[in-house]
Amino acid sequence: MYKKYLIICASVFLIITNNISAQNNIIDEIIWTIGDDVILRSDVEEYKKDAQRSGQTIEGNEDCIIPEQIAIQKLYLHQGDLDSITVDERTVTQETEYRLNNIISQIGSRERMEAYWEKPYNEIRDEMRQFVHDRMIIQQVQRKLVGNIAPTPAEVRRYFNGLSTDSLPTVPTQVELQIVSIQPPVPIEEINRTKERLREFADRVNNGEADFSMLARLYSEDAETAKRGGETDFFGRGMMTPEFANVAFNLTDPTKVSRIVETEYGFHILQLIERRGDRVNVRHILLKPHVTTEDRQEAIHLLDSVANQIREGKITFEQAVVRFSTDKNTALNAGLMMNNKTGSSKFEYQQLPSEVAKAVYSMKTNEISDPFTMIDANINKEVVTVVKLKARTETHKANLIDDYQLLKNIFESKMQDDFLKNWIAKKQKETYISIDPEWANCEFQYPGWIKK
Repeated sequence: MYKKYLIICASVFLIITNNISAQNNIIDEIIWTIGDDVILRSDVEEYKKDAQRSGQTIEGNEDCIIPEQIAIQKLYLHQGDLDSITVDERTVTQETEYRLNNIISQIGSRERMEAYWEKPYNEIRDEMRQFVHDRMIIQQVQRKLVGNIAPTPAEVRRYFNGLSTDSLPTVPTQVELQIVSIQPPVPIEEINRTKERLREFADRVNNGEADFSMLARLYSEDAETAKRGGETDFFGRGMMTPEFANVAFNLTDPTKVSRIVETEYGFHILQLIERRGDRVNVRHILLKPHVTTEDRQEAIHLLDSVANQIREGKITFEQAVVRFSTDKNTALNAGLMMNNKTGSSKFEYQQLPSEVAKAVYSMKTNEISDPFTMIDANINKEVVTVVKLKARTETHKANLIDDYQLLKNIFESKMQDDFLKNWIAKKQKETYISIDPEWANCEFQYPGWIKK
């Protein structure tokens, strides 16, 4: 009762404030009350603006859809409070910085973002951080609610048998692959040459003979930052590799260049631009030691010989994986590639690295490719690879034999969606809800907002 009294007082205060401020066109009011929380008219307007900025299209009456979406979020957040759900603040910071840097890279600069959002950067960052924080809480609440929902094989079969032929999903061509990869060694001479070149760059900048940003544009192998003179834009510690972040956050003199730092991407030198609290903006130059032509050709020759031995039946592909492969992700799985997106060993062509897709596109089942080079995204290193097409499933209507995991995932997702819909309907009945009469004629996704 006391909390409802506070809400009524807040409503009266806003109405009085609205009357006082009307001459300045500053109008706000409580339009929905959800338990101990409220939705303001300004919340809906800000939601509209955010949707427009992100290019989001809202299907239907946005004045009805938006407050309902906000109300649903508040139900989840309230449940998060009841369950004492928290999120890792470092992860929140990392995701916030990633989103902001992505927006800045698309818009062109922080100043342009401020002009587009019509508010200062610090305010944008605080709002983005709150959005990310709430989104993570909601996701955890949803995962907890549906965590024990998993269909049995019998339920999947009943679901499949209940689908009409027209409603069965069409499954694109999928392949299963085994892979042997060798990472050619980078000679110590090449590593030393790379470091010496970076030392030369650093000396030229420190002695005033060259401009860091110009050297970055000309020589850095980080193509994205090279276009900006090596500038990374502001980031928090969690946004970069630990080695890079440690050096960046220890910089104090913008006129000096850092020591050489090694990361999984190669070797860097850094120059401080500006530091703001727990964020820093630096320039960097990245150089990568490259495999020599001789070492690359030696690895290609080795894998060519291995592929021929497999074709001639002298060794199996699985034996070749054990004896030669340096790919830790597949070496213990007989070389079988796993699709991280689906949890299965099946890939659509567009889900494969482009070099692998090109190699296997015209291959026959059990055929082995010629050796080819590619960059292994897991280690950011050049590797020489041969692949075996273990199986190909052509485009078809889904069936239980070939697509059990797909159908299970679809049915499981449906079960979870149904559970969450029922949970929201239940929460509507248990929660105090008051809605301005202006919304009485809305067609909501969940009709329980307006109490009869």
